[in-house]
Amino acid sequence: MSSSPSPSSASSPSPAPSYAAVLRTPHACRTFGAALLGRLSYGMVSLSLVLATKEATDSYAIAGTVMALFALTSVVLSPARAGLVDRYGPRQALLPMASAYALALTALAFATSRPDVSGAVLGFLAAVAGACTPPLGPVMRTLWSDLLPDRRLLQRAYSLDAVAEELLFVAGPLMVGLLVSVAAAPVGLGVSAALVLTGSLALISSPAVTGWTHRRKAPSEPSPPTGSVPGAARRRLPLSTPGLRQAIVVSAAVGICLGAFELLVVAFADDLGDPGAVAWVLAALCGGSAIGGLLYGALPWRASPRTRLAFLAAAMGLALATAGLSPHPYALVVGAALGGLFIAPAITTAYLIADECAGPAARTRAGAWVNTAFNAGSAGATAATGLLVGRLPLSLCFALAAAPAVLSAATALHRSRRPIPHESAPRGPGTCEVQMASRTPKGDV
Repeated sequence: MSSSPSPSSASSPSPAPSYAAVLRTPHACRTFGAALLGRLSYGMVSLSLVLATKEATDSYAIAGTVMALFALTSVVLSPARAGLVDRYGPRQALLPMASAYALALTALAFATSRPDVSGAVLGFLAAVAGACTPPLGPVMRTLWSDLLPDRRLLQRAYSLDAVAEELLFVAGPLMVGLLVSVAAAPVGLGVSAALVLTGSLALISSPAVTGWTHRRKAPSEPSPPTGSVPGAARRRLPLSTPGLRQAIVVSAAVGICLGAFELLVVAFADDLGDPGAVAWVLAALCGGSAIGGLLYGALPWRASPRTRLAFLAAAMGLALATAGLSPHPYALVVGAALGGLFIAPAITTAYLIADECAGPAARTRAGAWVNTAFNAGSAGATAATGLLVGRLPLSLCFALAAAPAVLSAATALHRSRRPIPHESAPRGPGTCEVQMASRTPKGDV
């Protein structure tokens, strides 16, 4: 069975959409498993890099700077790396990126095993590794879009992907902890390098990747029919469309809220003299996100994705702001779990909107912009919150952290006035403003 859907398959949705149907899709399990194997590296590398650098230099300042350089180049260059994948395909773009990333991590593992290593050398290697980070998440979401033309199944696939990614960032630090208990800290960097290279090789060898070449319009193809998007437009990323702008803005707002919340939880636990509560609160946040993501993907929805995204972001912000009023750590655990219910659904919806807004040749970049906005918001909020803690009451800090997520609901107010197509019509580039703004009587995914 070909990995690129035929027109007939695109217009005939699956009779019983479910998570099992997603995983039964030809090549889905193999491709998803390969992507998760590589993405496990991202759950391990941050803690491994900090521990290895601290052990080698005996300086938290150097460790923090090295980690910041890695994160900065990884986040800022993410859309550019995704653009290379869109232009050349995963097989031509991912292999050099994964090889360079793995090589840089291996060099970091070797360098941090030497006690006399220079912090400048570690910073340079970390910046190189971050710049070469292969965009396995955006690539996998684009492949989901290819494998599952039925939007109901795609919603479930994106929810499954978001929940799995959440669990990877829980399992990764645990694996690093186990490795450090039996081996030196640099071993974690070596394992991270092996994971990303193995996962990337397995991903690009999947039959699902063969359909990627059909994204680019061949020069010999006839002119597109009236109303469709020209090839050049399909390669451009429509950042001006309200749907994609909303996905990026809300993703950044969610990142701001979560980045600040994690630091505020530490300050909250310190004030109450119970630092052990931090682990329980963050576990509740992740657990709530996983449960919310699975429930969200399994249910049909009447509201448009843009309306859902605004509601989910606002509900998450209000829940986490209210949690900051908790008088006891256990009450904060409950509040974090309730707020977490909306995290994975919000991220899933942002990716769905980005996928709908971008043409086939720009979907990886669209997803990367959403991901970059989230990571940039999280990193910036963590730094800003560190300046506020101790200067303002913690309850006010929680409210300020949640404010961007609540205010981002206003991004759903801009709606297109174009005619609304029937919801069963196959999706395609250029339909974002129409489909995202529609209020159909039935579920639109």
